[in-house]
Amino acid sequence: MQVLSRGLRVIRTLAASRQGMTLQQLHEELSVPIGSMHRVLAALTEERYVTRSPVNRRYFLGPAAAELAAVSSVPLGSVVTPPAPMEEAARASGETVFLTELIGLRLVCVALVESRHPLRLFVRVGQNMPPHAAASARAILAYQPPETVGLVLGDHDPTACTPQTPHTADQVPAHLAEVRSRGYDVCDNELDDHVWAVSAPVFTSTSRTVSSVTLAAAGHRMRDPLERTRATEIVLRAARTMSWGLGYTGDFATDSGFARASAAPAAEPD
Repeated sequence: MQVLSRGLRVIRTLAASRQGMTLQQLHEELSVPIGSMHRVLAALTEERYVTRSPVNRRYFLGPAAAELAAVSSVPLGSVVTPPAPMEEAARASGETVFLTELIGLRLVCVALVESRHPLRLFVRVGQNMPPHAAASARAILAYQPPETVGLVLGDHDPTACTPQTPHTADQVPAHLAEVRSRGYDVCDNELDDHVWAVSAPVFTSTSRTVSSVTLAAAGHRMRDPLERTRATEIVLRAARTMSWGLGYTGDFATDSGFARASAAPAAEPD
C-alpha cells in the first residue's frame, strides 16, 4: 500500500508541474527516500505513467496518464517569453519565428521573435491564426481528435484568403492528413500573398500537441528550394528540442531524412 500511495502522489505532483521535476526535487517534495523514489519512478516509467526527458532528465507525466484520464496540459504560452529554441531558430534564420497554441477553440500566437530584416511580417502576440489557412494552426490541428477539429473549424468561417487556401469540407481534412504524414506544414501564399511559412508541432510528455513553432518569411526570400529546406530543418530542430524538453520521448514523422539526422540527444548521466 505504501508503494501504491507513493506512486499516486508522484503522478499528482507531476500533473501540477509543467516544467517536470528531477529525482532530487521529487525526493524533497514528497519526503520519500531517494532510493525508494528511484524505484517508484522506474516502475511508473516502465508502465508509461511517467516519462523522462532525454535532454534535461526531468520526469513528466507519460502517455498512459493521458489514456487513464483526460490530462490537460498547461499552455506553453502562459509565459510569453519565447523559449530558447525559438530564439535560436530566429538567430539561425534571420526570419520571424513565433509560437502558436490551441487555447479553447482558438489558435493564438503567444510568443514572437521578429525578423532582423527591415521589411517584417505583421504577426503579433495575441493574434488568432485561421485554422484552415495558417500553417501554424494546421500543424496543431492535424494532431487533434476529429471532434476537436470539427469544433474548431465549426467555430470559424473558412473563407479562402487567397486562391491557394484550402477551405472546402474536403480540402481541409485532406490537408491535415498530409501534415500528419510529413510531420510539418508549409503555407505558400495560402494565408497572405507573397508570404511563405513552415510550421512544426510541439509534443508534450503525454504525446499531445497543443503548440507549434513557425518560421515565416517574405516569399522572395524563400524562392530557392535550398533556402526552404534549410528553414524547414531549423523549425523541425526547434520543435523537437522543445518537445524533448517537455518530456516527449516518441517518434517524429517527416518526409525527409532530417528526422534521422536529428535524433534525440544522448541522455546526460544521472
